[in-house]
Parts: sequence; structure tokens; C-alpha cells
Amino acid sequence: MEIPNIEPKLLAVLDTVSDPEIPVLSVMEMGVVRDAKIVDGIVEVIITPTYSGCPAMDVIADDIKAAFQNIGLQAKIELVLSPAWTTDWITPKGRLALEKYGIAAPLDAESDKEVLLGKKKIVKCPQCGSTNTRLVSQFGSTACKALFQCDSCQEPFDYFKCLK
Repeated sequence: MEIPNIEPKLLAVLDTVSDPEIPVLSVMEMGVVRDAKIVDGIVEVIITPTYSGCPAMDVIADDIKAAFQNIGLQAKIELVLSPAWTTDWITPKGRLALEKYGIAAPLDAESDKEVLLGKKKIVKCPQCGSTNTRLVSQFGSTACKALFQCDSCQEPFDYFKCLK
């Protein structure tokens, strides 16, 4: 999906709001903001959760409201479920930030299935870059991540599962 066309003033504020589960990513880099505009003096922001039961969405909504309140604007948040969020919405900058933070960025859907079923070793270790990695658990620090370990450097790391 295309990055929404948001007024620069609003975009600058939204870029300061971090994802509470992955604080190195802004809500814009994560791709959860679908639209933002000022209507009758109130900032209206539309967000889509990474999955329908994501516990971080209330925190994100409150953080967005607080960020706009800091510059003297009131914000109203609308949560929309359709179209469903996909890892394709994570920006290239966001993918790099994930890797630097120690989380392997999502692969494409087909590769993701092969990796999670143990058929291929293509998830790169964010510490050393080796693909000599293995799945330890289907679930990592959150439901949207799997836990891997690198057999080259021995470091454990999260892999952000591909969601389509």
C-alpha cells in the first residue's frame, strides 16, 4: 500500500510517535497510520492495527493524541481493520531500523512459510549477517515475531513474521 499523503506538519508529529513494542520504529515507519488530516481544527488520524487483537493500539492512540496535544492540537483517532495491515507496509527505513535493533525484518510470504516450517535457512542474523540460523520457537517476544538463534555467532534474535 502507498504511504499516505499527509501534510508535512502532521507527518513531523507522527514521526515522533514510537511503536510501544518496537520503540526504534515510528508509527509511520511501522505503517499503521493510514491517513491524517485537520478537519474543523481537529487532527483526524486513521490507524490500522498490525493484527486485530494488538494490545499496543490503545497506547499508540494515546501517544498520538499526546503528541498533537504537545503542539496545541486536539486529535481524534479512528481504528480501521480493512484493509488489513501487512508487513509490506513497513517502510524501507523501518526495515533497516528493525535490523539495527536486532530484529530480522520480514521476508516475503512464501519464504516466510518455508522458514517457519524449517525448510530453508534464509533468515539473516541481525548481529553477524549469517543465514546459518534456526527457528527456536514460533513465538518470540510478541505474537508477531518468532524466536531464532544464529548458529554462527550463537546470538538469539526475533524475526518479524510476514503478515499478509
